[in-house]
Amino acid sequence: QVQLVESGGGLVQAGGSLRLSCAASRSRFSINTMGWYRQAPGKQRELVAVITSGGSTNYVTSVKERFTISRDNARNTVYLQMNSLKHEDAGVYYCKAEVRATTGIMYLYWGQGTQVTVAS
Repeated sequence: QVQLVESGGGLVQAGGSLRLSCAASRSRFSINTMGWYRQAPGKQRELVAVITSGGSTNYVTSVKERFTISRDNARNTVYLQMNSLKHEDAGVYYCKAEVRATTGIMYLYWGQGTQVTVAS
């Protein structure tokens, strides 16, 4: 079982910045891809950014050039630096981790979410 603890959300003015962190508890198995998802009220959860254990990244188009995902493998922590925030970036941000057991089974874990509010 892996627990994910997110932090860093809050209220920010449009155009401002926030940095989210997600720390994973110790895992018996390798943590592969980690990512950030968000869910706005009345909308489905969507992918924001993902990063593999090797550092390859992928972003939803709407956040490219503004958000940066990074990770510290030694600390099992993933970060999301969010700059030039817009109203449409608001929502609950969730961290996700993919863990592959030696059996080959992939387990998915989610954090509890952290609220990001963007004010005008």
